[in-house]
Amino acid sequence: MKIKILYLTGLIVFIFGCSKDTTVPIPSPGSSFIKETDVLQKESKLLMEGVYSVTSGSEKFGEYIILKWNHSGLLLTCNNGLHFIMQAGHLDSVVFVQGYWRDGYSDATGLCNMYISKSEGGTTIVTRNGAQKIIIRGAYGKNNGLPDQVLTLEYLRPFSDHVKNSNYYILSHRCGGRNSDRLPVSENSIAMVRFTEQLGTTGIECDPRISSDGVVFIYHDPDINTRLTQKGPLAGDVSAYTWKQLSTFVTLIHGEKIPTLEELLTFAIDSTELRFVYMDMKSAEAVPTVIPIQQRALQHAAEKGRDIMIVLGIPTTDVLNALKAYPDYQHVPSLCELTVDDARAVNAKVWAPRWTLGTQNDLVQEMHNDGRLAVCWTIDSPNWIQNYIENGHFDGLLTNFPYVEAYYHYIQE
Repeated sequence: MKIKILYLTGLIVFIFGCSKDTTVPIPSPGSSFIKETDVLQKESKLLMEGVYSVTSGSEKFGEYIILKWNHSGLLLTCNNGLHFIMQAGHLDSVVFVQGYWRDGYSDATGLCNMYISKSEGGTTIVTRNGAQKIIIRGAYGKNNGLPDQVLTLEYLRPFSDHVKNSNYYILSHRCGGRNSDRLPVSENSIAMVRFTEQLGTTGIECDPRISSDGVVFIYHDPDINTRLTQKGPLAGDVSAYTWKQLSTFVTLIHGEKIPTLEELLTFAIDSTELRFVYMDMKSAEAVPTVIPIQQRALQHAAEKGRDIMIVLGIPTTDVLNALKAYPDYQHVPSLCELTVDDARAVNAKVWAPRWTLGTQNDLVQEMHNDGRLAVCWTIDSPNWIQNYIENGHFDGLLTNFPYVEAYYHYIQE
């Protein structure tokens, strides 16, 4: 009997000891009072956007916070990776704000409740009339604990004309975030495309591959592994399987299914406000199949009145040559990660060098003179993001920390 008990105990320890903690739990207040409020109108939301001084709580969140509305709610973001994912509404002329904060560079998180009183900007926001003086008062906590640390924000200024008039792209890696950052949804999933706008993202990078029977799907690694998927019956080269096998037997780490490229593009067009999709081709073989999907998606976007750029990424000479073999290839919207000469050779809409090569302002200007955009990949350090935004001339940066990029973009004067 003792042997059986020891065996079962050891088995339980093994199972739970080997389980992976793949996400930082989103703090829950138990019930949301935002559900009881009225929806703010678009004009009211725009009045709230801007740069705020942190008058209480600056020891944690820094001197300034950016407030920016998005498709799903509002983002408050700092210069150090701390950010707030919030919802807001109003009752009469009081604006209520509720959500949580998270440190993108660690597991720290907590609840946050705030409000704007009638006399401190609530009336102005709701009626869209009066002086734009806004003070947001509230508190933040740790994990699921009650918010007990004072946080006060005071409206400083709107976004500059430079920011409001720029066509800048905040591009997020792997459809908006990596599994290693312990987000609540899986990288390269439809759920991630839905989630990432809350982080400040305005465009995404995704990773198309092709199945053994010719279906283009989105998946980063060349093999099926437990970094990306739950344990299942398939292993090895992900492209060696048919789409039916992949869609039946592979489940992403947070429970989602692998999306097809067509599903992902349709969702981005129909259900988000994203303005850029960068298809980072993982296989030259997939190029002839991807281009018709891209063309159908662009046509669908045009019919919907959606201003969205969808470009075929060229990371290698194999993909470059595959594109050149396609009829009328110079009219295929593409993004070239190789040289500026390669970008010109295929008439790429976008040139995208690696960030370690520097700001390369001279080459970026050449691309602008050609009528092309220039974006840079993949840059994650706050100091480097700040440097490239302040001293470079790129039209966007690809990052795993879009809220940091959002801070340094929107705070520009």
